[in-house]
Amino acid sequence: MRGNRFIIAGTAASLLSLSVAQAAEPPIYLGVDISYANEMDDCGAVYKSGGASVDQFRFFKSAGANVARIRIWNDPDWTKYSNLADVKRSIKRAKSAGMQVLLDFHYSDDWADGDKQIAPKAWAKLSTQDQAKALYAFTHDTLVELDREGLMPELVQVGNETNGEIVSSLAKAKEPIHWNRNALLFNAGIKAVRDAGKETGKPPRVMLHIAQPENAEPWFAAATKAGVTDYDIIGLSYYSKWSKRSMAQLGQTIDRLRHTYAADVLVVETAYPFTTENADTSPNLLGEDSLIAGYPATPAGQQKYLVDLTQLVLSSGGTGVFYWEPAWVSTKSCGTRWGKGSNWENAAVFDYKGQDNGSAEAWLKHAYVLPVEVTFKTKATSEAAFIDGDFLAGVGPRPMTREGDAFVYRTRLAPGTSVTVATATTAAGVADASAVTATVGQRASVVRVGE
Repeated sequence: MRGNRFIIAGTAASLLSLSVAQAAEPPIYLGVDISYANEMDDCGAVYKSGGASVDQFRFFKSAGANVARIRIWNDPDWTKYSNLADVKRSIKRAKSAGMQVLLDFHYSDDWADGDKQIAPKAWAKLSTQDQAKALYAFTHDTLVELDREGLMPELVQVGNETNGEIVSSLAKAKEPIHWNRNALLFNAGIKAVRDAGKETGKPPRVMLHIAQPENAEPWFAAATKAGVTDYDIIGLSYYSKWSKRSMAQLGQTIDRLRHTYAADVLVVETAYPFTTENADTSPNLLGEDSLIAGYPATPAGQQKYLVDLTQLVLSSGGTGVFYWEPAWVSTKSCGTRWGKGSNWENAAVFDYKGQDNGSAEAWLKHAYVLPVEVTFKTKATSEAAFIDGDFLAGVGPRPMTREGDAFVYRTRLAPGTSVTVATATTAAGVADASAVTATVGQRASVVRVGE
């Protein structure tokens, strides 16, 4: 392999060129899961900012959030919330505030998460084929009905924290996934989103969601092998309490995932406590066991965590962060099955008097260093080309895409990143390669391999 330095305005013919521009696509998603919004309002929760009462959706939009994440259960007969009627109410509020919507299908009558994926009671005794048909119909019909009322979401999750086999049981959550069955169900849900998008002319982006970064790579490798490939976004939950990986390791995982799969990667759930004290009799889920060194349980610590995490995600090539559930505060009249009040009031972004604690605006309006869009290009001299380099985070050679008389590879890198890159083309078993090093700048430019 030959080593060369990139130079500006090089004039010699080159095997490899690199173009760099400020990334415009995909959008950066800064979102909030406020699925409890209607329940909190009905329970009498009061939210204040600057001394004035505020609407949750409008408050977060004003603070800088651009997406509201809303969950939907199939038939939650134990609550009047997170059913289709409640979801419509939430989406109307989100769109009225000027926010996009991520609709999160749990495919359960209750919470689906990394430890359980319990089938809706109406589907529990169906065959796998009939469950797939039911899942398709529920997803498709829900989206079409939402569109009729002007409420089509821009993004859709096919499942929530689907670490285990979906539409299953508590027992199956402890078993190895039966991927023939799992893939059939996932692909039914994905197809339902795609079909509804085609029929309405408003195609949502599809997200698949895994809890905790250490579970994502083996899951997506198995899903790909089983034929689950038609998705746009990989969503990760990251809570230090439940994850075995540090923030730095989260960034490394995101970097590998986004180079391995043709999908954007983001953290779709995270949170951090601003205090470890309790405002009610319901135990806090995030306590001392959730703290990370350097991030105390204070409003300032909460803000620093969110800013640092978001910059880490963006610098790793990810496309955003969502906070779960920043407005689930404690109220006197409501509670959960686990106690009166809220399990999350110490991890909201409002203090115990309902005043915003500054975290939302500090996080959402921070001046982040955005990644730059980088395109590697090499002349097509063979039927295939691959690219490798230290920026690929150990993923290994990646195939380049044929475009006209060239092969290209597009990615996003943090400004100032120094990379060593090699390309290889193959023809009749003969390999030819070129290698370059470069530093990614912040302004649009084109650099070519020198003589």
